[in-house]
This record gives sequence, structure tokens and C-alpha cells, in this order.
Amino acid sequence: MSAARPAAGRLLSEGRRGIIGHEDRYRVAAIGVGLTDGTYTVVVGESLEPIRDSVEDAAALLIIGYPVLVVVVAGATYAFVGRSLGPVEAIRRKVAGIGAARLGDRVPVPEARDEVARLAETMNEMLDRLEKQVDARRRFVADAGHELRSPLTTLRTGLEVLGTRPLADRDTAMVELLTAETARLDRLVDDLILLARADERELRPRFADVDLDDLVDAERHRLAARHPGLAVSAEITPVRMRGDAHRLGRVLRNLADNAATHAEGSVRFTLREVDGNAVVEVIDDGPGIPVEERERVFERFVRLDESRRRDSGGTGLGLAITREVVTAHGGTVEVFASARGGALFRVVLPLDAGDEATGR
Repeated sequence: MSAARPAAGRLLSEGRRGIIGHEDRYRVAAIGVGLTDGTYTVVVGESLEPIRDSVEDAAALLIIGYPVLVVVVAGATYAFVGRSLGPVEAIRRKVAGIGAARLGDRVPVPEARDEVARLAETMNEMLDRLEKQVDARRRFVADAGHELRSPLTTLRTGLEVLGTRPLADRDTAMVELLTAETARLDRLVDDLILLARADERELRPRFADVDLDDLVDAERHRLAARHPGLAVSAEITPVRMRGDAHRLGRVLRNLADNAATHAEGSVRFTLREVDGNAVVEVIDDGPGIPVEERERVFERFVRLDESRRRDSGGTGLGLAITREVVTAHGGTVEVFASARGGALFRVVLPLDAGDEATGR
């Protein structure tokens, strides 16, 4: 087995092949043992084939089993983590859809009494507080608007009475100024009440068949009579739709007054039907609206640098009301640059906007 003859107390080892008629590789160890009659050598040999077979089997198992193990672990991790994060994703989707008009919505609370459930409950409590604060503010605006109506009516009546009496020139000018300011304040109150209703989701149009071309034509004539220095033109195609004629007329009036305020010399109306929608455009040749301001102009009380003048009698709410009314009809309103260099306000209204509401 081995030719090694170690001294007493020493250990030698070596690898050998072909021991005792076997071709296997062996590991042989020899140790010297000293006795009274001399030194003996104890030799032990063990085949390495079982170890090699074990390594090969382990390698084969790893090659085959490791990918399977990875897939199983990944699937289990995905399933357990996905199930754990599912409530979080449901909360995220719900929160993403909550806006000023949907403060009454609440996020789903998972059945498990864990951190995610406590997070959902905390968010719902926060939404409760926000809803109460916003409702209080909206009620205040609506109540204040209603309370202002009575003194405004008294002021307007008193000024009308004063206007019928002979006054000095200075007093006459003051009465005219106060009458104009009272009318402006009256319009502001009406606008605030309308927006308060929109915030309360009570801006429900009274749908009926409306000849939109008649409304556009009437607005064209009104604007031409009120602003004789402007060239007011129109390209109108007959269009009938379902909508609230009074509020659609207010949309057209707001856009027309806005165009007249900023126009240099002309305002143009267009009306056509495109793919089941009524498309109204009000175009002016004024300075236009910068791209970065085209969304902000629809916010409340927003006045751009060129329009921060009060001599026009505007309240800063006309375009905000326009968007609210158009949205209530299921439409959109956007502003672009016109070919004349000014602003182009485009209103797109579905022709059948009121069918669902009226059950037609």
C-alpha cells in the first residue's frame, strides 16, 4: 500500500492509484509507532471514489435543481410580496383618483389589522378632515354670496333712483361710477355662487335640444353692438345638440368678452360639427397667451400681466366658469395661438351630452 516508513510519532500521507488490484485513487496515511521491540508502521488507505461520486452527484443536483429552486423562490417571493403590497396598490389607485370634486371617496381598509390597515385608516381620517374644511369653505362662499344679494339690490335700486333726479355734474359722474361698480359686484356675486354650486357638484345642466348656431349668432350680434370698433365676423354651420342653452350662452359670452378685451381690431367666431362633437372657436388678434399660462388662465381670479386692469369690469372668474360649464356638459375647452397672432379658445361639446342624464 505504501513504501513510506515514518519515524515513531510522525504521520505521512500520499495519494496512490492501483492498490490491491484497484484502479481507483486512494488516499494512504502512514504513522510510525515506537514499541519496545522496534518501530512499526501503521498504514491506512481509503478510496477517493465515493467522494468523487458525491461531488459529481452534488454538482448534478445543483445544475438541475438550482434554477428550479430560484424559480420557486422567486415565485413564492412574488406571490407573498404581491399579496402583501396588494392593499398598498389599491390604496394608491384610490388616492390617485381623489380630487377636489371627490373628497367624499375613501381608501379601502384591508381586513388584516396591520400597518397597512392603520395607514388606510389614517388616510381616511385625513380625508374626513379635508372634506369638512373644504365643505365649510364652500358653504361660506355660497352663504356670503346669497347674503350679499340683498344689500346689492338695495344699492342698485338706490342708485337708479338717484339717476332719475337732477344732480350736479360731479354727482352724476359719481352715481354712474357707483352704478358700474355695483353691477360689477353683482356679477362677481353671481359668479361666486355658480362656482360654489360647481364645487358642491350641483352644477347640473338642464338638458334640452339647443340650436348652438343660434346662440353663436346671437353672441356675434351682441358683441358687434357693444363694441362697434371691432370687426366681428363668424363662420357658422348649423349644429343642434343636447345641452343647457342658458349656461352655454354664458360660456359664449365669457369667451366673447374675453376676446373683445384683448383684441386689437377683430374677433371671429366659428362653429362646426366634427365626429359627433360641436366645435366652437373664438379667435382674437390680440397679444395671445404664452404657452406656460394657457392652463392657468382657467383658474379662479387669475389675471395675466396684460389683463390686470379693472376698467373692463371683469371678475377674473369668467374662464373658470367656462371650464366648469363645459365640463358639466362632458366637453373640453382649451386655448391655442391663432393664425392672427392672438388667442384661439376652442370648445368641444358632445352633441348627445344630455342623453345619459335624461335617460334618452
